[in-house]
Amino acid sequence: MTYFIFAGDMLVMLFMVVLVIWLTAFGSKEDAHETACIPLKDDIDHG
Repeated sequence: MTYFIFAGDMLVMLFMVVLVIWLTAFGSKEDAHETACIPLKDDIDHG
């Protein structure tokens, strides 16, 4: 059971690393900036 959990953790880590590499290699700086601002825009009152 421990090996199953460890293998699952390694697959999740591999997914996250590949996602970061993919976003930094193929994404534009504008997209990265817009994505990074999403948490900051949560406090703005749109009403």
